[in-house]
Amino acid sequence: MINLVRQALQRSRATFRQAMQVFDRPAVDERVWSELEELLILADVGVSTTEKLIGKVKPPVAKERIKESSVVRAILQAEMVDMLKVAPKEVDNVSLPRVRLAVGVNGGGKTTSIAKLAYRLKNEGRSIILVAADTFRAAAIDQLKRWGERVGVEVIAHQPGADPGAVVYDALQAARARGVAEVIIDTAGRLHTKYNLMEELKKIKRVAAKIDATAPHEVILVLDATTGQNGLTQARYFTEAVGVTSIFLAKLDSTAKGGIVFAICDELKIPIKYIGIGEKLEDIAPFDAESFVEAICT
Repeated sequence: MINLVRQALQRSRATFRQAMQVFDRPAVDERVWSELEELLILADVGVSTTEKLIGKVKPPVAKERIKESSVVRAILQAEMVDMLKVAPKEVDNVSLPRVRLAVGVNGGGKTTSIAKLAYRLKNEGRSIILVAADTFRAAAIDQLKRWGERVGVEVIAHQPGADPGAVVYDALQAARARGVAEVIIDTAGRLHTKYNLMEELKKIKRVAAKIDATAPHEVILVLDATTGQNGLTQARYFTEAVGVTSIFLAKLDSTAKGGIVFAICDELKIPIKYIGIGEKLEDIAPFDAESFVEAICT
């Protein structure tokens, strides 16, 4: 899996290795720091987060008069790892079923990412129900059903146009009656700026809480890594609306700007839990800060 992650991050790796190469100069001077800042911003780390990273690395390098490029790189990488280690927010030790609410914008890879997560959980021996709470589009219901067939898990759905809250309520009742371990709710892909649609997400959360006061136990925001800094804006809106607890960063293999992970962790303090590293069902990996930084920097 480590090799798969490394391979998926090839595009971002090329960008970050260029940033690391600035330390190969004879002296680590202001020109080096300025160029590093520019390259990290181009990698979508973001202005604020880039300044914070350099602000943590530059003083000890200057104070200790460190000249070895390998040592400076090691200090920077250690700070990058530390920035990515965000404490989990979801509820632990919950009574079954564990309810995961997946949210995100149109075209962000949400339904495919849900299928990958279901595939992973099933291979870990957990029973799963998928919930088609995107009732606005018949195609969305059909898409989730097709994924359910491929993964080999049940999909609970109503007719197109049905109340999404009613679908969720029925699914959670069924899951509880059958002793199912995991429920993953697929919601309508929506623009984060649409008030009515965001209010509907809040309603789905309230419905889940009627079955289990602690549900949903996890609110997963699926972000398309190729959207760069716009993903940070999406994360802010969804967090304000429904309290995002973790992020599934999809399509990470398709971008050279994987630096968005640093901005998300630094500015929003939301942990990245999974990454999408390809198009196949098995192309999902738990996010690991050390492995990620090593993959993009070496």
